[in-house]
Amino acid sequence: MYIWAVYVSFVVLVLLTPFLIPTRTQNPWHRKSKVVLSIALLVSSIIALTPEAAVNGAPLHKYGQAKIAYLGCNYQILSTASFCPAESGEYDQSCYCTNINALATISHCYKYGHPKEVTSLLDMCREEYNVTVTPSQFEEAHQYYLHSAKPVDGVVGCNHTSMVNFPVKLNDSQILLYKGAYQQFLGNYDLSMDYGAYVVLYWIAVFVIAAIGNWSKIIVPGIYRNILTDPFSNWFRKNISLPATRRKSKTNEKKFLKVLDFLVPTRAETLILTTFSALCIYLIFNKIHYFEGDPLFHSKKLALLRYVGVRASVLTSSLMPLLILFGGRNNFLQWFTRWDYSTFITLHRWLSRVIFVMVVVHAVCYSLYLRPQYRKGETLESYIIWGGVATVAGLGIMVQGLLVLRRKWYEMFLLIHIILATVFIIGAWVHVLDLYCTWFYYYTTMIWIFDRVIRIGRLISFGFPQAEVHLEADETLRVVVAKPSHWEVIPGGHAFIHFLRPSCFWQSHPFTYTIDTHDSDKIVLFIKVKNGVTSSLYDYLVTHPRRSTSIRVAIEGSYGEKTPASRYDNAVFIAGGNGIPGIYSEAYDLVKKSNNKRQKVNIIWVVREYKSLCWFYEELLSLKGTPINTTIYVTRPHSRSFLHEFHDKVKSGRKSSTVTYENSTEMVGFRGEDFVTRIRSELSHIEFKEGRPNIGSIVKSCIKESTSSTCFVTCGHPVMVDEIRAAVVDNIGNEDRKRVDYFEQLQVWA
Repeated sequence: MYIWAVYVSFVVLVLLTPFLIPTRTQNPWHRKSKVVLSIALLVSSIIALTPEAAVNGAPLHKYGQAKIAYLGCNYQILSTASFCPAESGEYDQSCYCTNINALATISHCYKYGHPKEVTSLLDMCREEYNVTVTPSQFEEAHQYYLHSAKPVDGVVGCNHTSMVNFPVKLNDSQILLYKGAYQQFLGNYDLSMDYGAYVVLYWIAVFVIAAIGNWSKIIVPGIYRNILTDPFSNWFRKNISLPATRRKSKTNEKKFLKVLDFLVPTRAETLILTTFSALCIYLIFNKIHYFEGDPLFHSKKLALLRYVGVRASVLTSSLMPLLILFGGRNNFLQWFTRWDYSTFITLHRWLSRVIFVMVVVHAVCYSLYLRPQYRKGETLESYIIWGGVATVAGLGIMVQGLLVLRRKWYEMFLLIHIILATVFIIGAWVHVLDLYCTWFYYYTTMIWIFDRVIRIGRLISFGFPQAEVHLEADETLRVVVAKPSHWEVIPGGHAFIHFLRPSCFWQSHPFTYTIDTHDSDKIVLFIKVKNGVTSSLYDYLVTHPRRSTSIRVAIEGSYGEKTPASRYDNAVFIAGGNGIPGIYSEAYDLVKKSNNKRQKVNIIWVVREYKSLCWFYEELLSLKGTPINTTIYVTRPHSRSFLHEFHDKVKSGRKSSTVTYENSTEMVGFRGEDFVTRIRSELSHIEFKEGRPNIGSIVKSCIKESTSSTCFVTCGHPVMVDEIRAAVVDNIGNEDRKRVDYFEQLQVWA
């Protein structure tokens, strides 16, 4: 337990108490203060409850040179002779402080092999055994050794098990051998702790650089528009920070051996992860060597196995809190770096793979190291069994985390993933319970608990209202739900929704949302009908009149950050298919709140058929009268499926005769005016183009229209998003030296 954290928790609780009194005030300061103090109390309580095994262990405590010196000298002396009788089978360590012959013998070991650690020996006598040995007494003991020490084998009747009453003459070369052996043995633990700190510091450095780069676009945008368009900056962005690792594919998966499909990180992410992996490989083997004649190990093989096994385990333990933090929804690093959740999920996946490789290295090394003793029939100790359980669980996570399995059975993947991750952490914690790494696994667990507590708090804060759920155009669920007045709306943000039905209440899925165009106290989530929960909801809704009903829901959010699009002269929002809600939300918010009247804001939406306009029709109407230039590309303009659903949406259609169609999915004719003409008429503020857009030409023309800077914000089908990224990269070094930036709203998590 950290006592200071107990006091902090008490102070925070006192400050929080007035905010817990029920009140009808809607003051946002009151609500935010309550939230901040509640989170502070949760964090301080977690720290205060740190187990003693964690407080007294790594990473803040190491063996140090004092312990290495003492244990090296003690082991050498005990292998030569003893000076005091053992109590309860254990040698009395205070003997070096109370017995003049023992003190004289160990004084020479310190003077010859560890001269800088003499003070630590005297401190040990005083602090641990309440015996005061002054420096002058120590020097007198050493003089006594120089005049009176004798080798044990030179005294008749004495051997290394004998109790002697004279200083024992030590072999000076053996002093150095024991020093080197312990320096490698215990020093390897200390060095491993330092290296564990290095790999964490590596990530801190990465996050600080990312935070500076991303926050400066908001705080000092002029630097990017006017200064960072030089050849070097453009080269770096074009070749390092922005492009996909190879060719175009970034959000679109790469096929490999049918079952090993994978998502490719950006080139910057690949560079970060490759450097991290190389750093881990280097640190696992750096400064590990064997001392010939090492008295602690029977062979060089056993020594190296032990050293590498320890190093891999400590590096693994040091990274565990980050592994869980990266995968959490309430990861403060998202706000700090302004990286989106999908970026941290990418880091989470690759970090887990590096950790698992190090777990395997640790397991193999220790299995080979311990094999000789267990060949003799010794029973496996519980900590070894739990280590094996954790390793098997880690292997299971690696297998069931394959992209092909995640995509095909996501709900099953998520459930199994949580179970295996829990087993992995528990197994690892029990494995190190009596060792040096409890601190890491306690805080790994607490980070996971913190994330879950905050998520539950968000659900309770939102409440559990009834939502109006509509099935639109046979492809999209439109969910309209009242939000609490205190709920923060993030343009371009997303929320996780639970449909509280017996068949799926435990499942949550993330979707972008917009404010309802008719009621600002409601939000609208648009959900593409696919497999799983959405498929069952589809089957449920088609049985209801007008394919609409009320379902009780729980909302967790809001998550995400809006892009710095307001800092650019030309903001171009490009959406594909169901990627429009977040794009629309941020663009609409931008023109409502922006003071830059000269800024151009464009929305480009690519859809397959006119029916795709149906579920987003009210929002498209709301763009009328705004300065947003909107263009919609219809790639399959001749399809008339589900246009009958526009009958209740298009004003001109409400007064006309009903539409005729053969079945529920295909239009075959109209009585009267063509609905497409009516749609275009009512959406006259929007430019319609039929056919596929030329992404490269769009990007070039938008850049040309800007005065000095353009940003592209995109969300849609992965292939389209990758094309836009590639087109932006190709135009970074434009001849007019205009600043061009790219922001991606597409969240590829599964």
